[in-house]
Amino acid sequence: MSVSSSARPTILLLAFNSSNQLAVTSTLEGLNTPFATATEESAQSALQNCFPSHTATIEYFQVAYPKPARVFFVQVSSTPPTGVEFHSLAGLAAEHKHLSPQLTAALDSIEPFLAEIPYLHLSENDYIYKFRVEKNRSRAIYQQDEAAQSLYQSKLCEAIKALSRTNERSAAKPAVLNFGLVQYIIPSHFGFCLGVKNAIERAYKSLAENPHRRVFMLSELIHNSFVNEDLLRRGLRYLQTGGGIPFTVSGRPEKKNGDKTEASLWDTLTSEDVVIIPAFGATDGDKRRLIRKGICIAKHDATCMLVEKVWKAARVFGRQGFTIIIHGKSEHEETKATFSNACRYAPCLIIRNIDEARLLGGYIASPSEEKCAAMLQYFVGLYTANFDPVRHLEHIAIVNQTTLLMNETAAIIDYFKSVFVDKYGLEAGPSHVGGSGKKNTLCYATQVNQDSLHWALAEPLDAAFTIGAKNSSNTYQLYRLCKQKLGDKAFFIQSEANIRSRCEVENYVLSAAGHDNGGHLEVCPLWPAHNLSPRRVLITSGASCPDGLIQAVISRINSFFPAEAIRSIDQVLQEVAAA
Repeated sequence: MSVSSSARPTILLLAFNSSNQLAVTSTLEGLNTPFATATEESAQSALQNCFPSHTATIEYFQVAYPKPARVFFVQVSSTPPTGVEFHSLAGLAAEHKHLSPQLTAALDSIEPFLAEIPYLHLSENDYIYKFRVEKNRSRAIYQQDEAAQSLYQSKLCEAIKALSRTNERSAAKPAVLNFGLVQYIIPSHFGFCLGVKNAIERAYKSLAENPHRRVFMLSELIHNSFVNEDLLRRGLRYLQTGGGIPFTVSGRPEKKNGDKTEASLWDTLTSEDVVIIPAFGATDGDKRRLIRKGICIAKHDATCMLVEKVWKAARVFGRQGFTIIIHGKSEHEETKATFSNACRYAPCLIIRNIDEARLLGGYIASPSEEKCAAMLQYFVGLYTANFDPVRHLEHIAIVNQTTLLMNETAAIIDYFKSVFVDKYGLEAGPSHVGGSGKKNTLCYATQVNQDSLHWALAEPLDAAFTIGAKNSSNTYQLYRLCKQKLGDKAFFIQSEANIRSRCEVENYVLSAAGHDNGGHLEVCPLWPAHNLSPRRVLITSGASCPDGLIQAVISRINSFFPAEAIRSIDQVLQEVAAA
């Protein structure tokens, strides 16, 4: 029996431009999509006539009022014809009473799908922002003035990388720089990773291309105050802190008690503004706020490919029926973004370390109502709505914050496998942990820095300096490795300014409660004042540390020795080149 045309759902094709603004036209019913038709064929024909250049159309949801309709999304790139205009979703919301009933119903149901609109031009296997090969990188931004050159350029670091890095993904022996009374042991891999390079170049390029527009970063570009301050000096502004607290128009964090004495920068945003998403990525909630304001996102999204790789792995695991366990720090921007993204596909829960994994494992091994209640209370705020341990901890998959130690994530994966093997046996147990034990969501850049440091720590050493921001997770992991080997001769510094003299160093000491609970600078002894014995010093840096800081630390340490006993940088470079 044929279905009458009146019973068939109509088609609502919502066409968005690259700024996430919706194409609308004025009808007798009010503002409506120009592609509200009876069939897909007629919607496609109308779309082609209006916008010859567009992505494939994708169906997202259905609405029932005032009559059933299937809602499709498409992204268009050509200029609209006469009679069709682009409006931000926030602008349309303000004109709510002037919208057609069907468009109103569609926009009332669009919230869960908003974050996907900027990326309609990408397939599921595409990356938002691919790493660029060296010849396509914007290296000129590092040389635009004396400040940039001092911060980003280092002849020594370039020489070390050319000498030691036979492969970007593989650690090798450290470089040894012989300055005479001081020898420096430099791991083959240190400093900026490709994701950070891409994000920094994206930020400087956006500033250069938009001299008459306001340019914002969602939050800190990377965890390095020197880079962030240089961008601020050039006109960039941040919308919120790393913890998600909005900045006011005067640049102060908004008061937590909700007493708004002045507008937040979020409130002032318009579609003319540029907002850059940092390498950590962004939550769907933040993206939705930008999308509603009609702000272009995809063009200025600098999310690291390796972070997005974690998101893609979570999506696959979720579709296979696994609950996503995220090994990360819940307050870290990257973990927040991963949690938000993974929630689209599966129940999720965040754990910080192996101890918290054991809390889950204890319940999985022998569930009880008491254990369930205690576990849910312990992890409150760290799992998705309606999380049900009875159902959601039967099959799990582990993904991670990319800046943590590989062996810790690996230990968590192996631990959960052992729990399920004990419960279900050697044959059935492993299938309850997704990924067949693969650790494919670990960032190779973080890992290769750690592997390279292990090589360097095998050398005889008198001190080790790890350079990076106090809030940099990957830098802290490098410092932990140095501390384990050298004890009180391992120092966590932010720049050469922390090395007060040959006798004293301002070492950043972490809180006894852990890296995430702050810390303080503590003046620690380095070497005796009058002892000019030769020294072997290891220097490494986190993935967000510019090369210029490394060379500045070397110059600072060299200054504590008689000039005649220290070889020049040019002499050392000649030796490195001849090696």
